Amino acid sequence: MEVNPSFPASTVPEFISYAKANPGKINMATAGIGSSVHLSGELFMTMTGVQLVAVHYRNSYVPDMLAGQVQVVFSPVPTTIEQIRAGKLRALAVTTSTPSDALPDVPTIGEFVPGYQASVWNGLVAPKNTPAPIIDKLHKEIDAALADPKIIARFAAIGSVPKSMTPGDFGKFIVEGTEKWRKVIRANDIRAE
Repeated sequence: MEVNPSFPASTVPEFISYAKANPGKINMATAGIGSSVHLSGELFMTMTGVQLVAVHYRNSYVPDMLAGQVQVVFSPVPTTIEQIRAGKLRALAVTTSTPSDALPDVPTIGEFVPGYQASVWNGLVAPKNTPAPIIDKLHKEIDAALADPKIIARFAAIGSVPKSMTPGDFGKFIVEGTEKWRKVIRANDIRAE
């Protein structure tokens, strides 16, 4: 959760108070309707009762964040970590359930909004009927890559945390995530353009 440095709140509680005093006057950048950036903000609004104005971008929202045209974004850390480190954006909190090693002094939103958790993930999938030996080989090779200290260091530098899961656990993770975000989409009547 990031704001332009000129924004008058420095913490999540200050942001919530300011947003409640100014309903519908804070622009929230998103990476498009239904994107993880959008849904993370919708979840925040649902859990806090604040009213933000979603501004959907088809291209990068970063220039408008830097210019103060939009005031808040729930951005993946790798997207804006360099601007945060340079002081061009101010991180109020991370959306994950645990603090980020890349931003060790930044709290989690969940510390102020109990139960809040949102994260962006990437994974490798294969077609439905891919033979088990091929899935096993892919899993083994991915695990080997994720054990490489150089790869781990590269992920850490951009604020990303690689995690290995068994194919079965990854399938369960996808199902659980789909259900969580389905509820947010339905509760907020979010529809594609």
